[in-house]
Amino acid sequence: MPEVKEDGPNDGGGGVQIDLIGADRMANMAGMEKIRMILDGVRDGNIVILEKGLSPDEESKLIEVTMTEISPDEFNGIEIETYPRSETSDQSFLDRLMGKESSAKLTVIGPANQIETLHKDENLISALVSRK
Repeated sequence: MPEVKEDGPNDGGGGVQIDLIGADRMANMAGMEKIRMILDGVRDGNIVILEKGLSPDEESKLIEVTMTEISPDEFNGIEIETYPRSETSDQSFLDRLMGKESSAKLTVIGPANQIETLHKDENLISALVSRK
């Protein structure tokens, strides 16, 4: 998995690890495999960015599983932000006419106590990430 590390995990430098997960890797995984991979990364304090995002059912299941794993001393939950890519380039005229949304979207997921969304619109997600 591609990842960006500002500092090593044991050097106390306060860096934040970002896991960038491509659509090809996610395509070969079952729904619960995706959810487990995301939650394991976030529980380790990483920010997870999905190139394609999750289906509505997978996103609901992620939230459901997250709620069962929250504990005051260990895991505070997740912050999740998604925005769709240009729908006109990815969808047929009939899909747009019928109101079907494109599943091509970018999703940012991180620990609730480390990521704060500052701004979100159709072209930008701006977040403040802290190391706690």
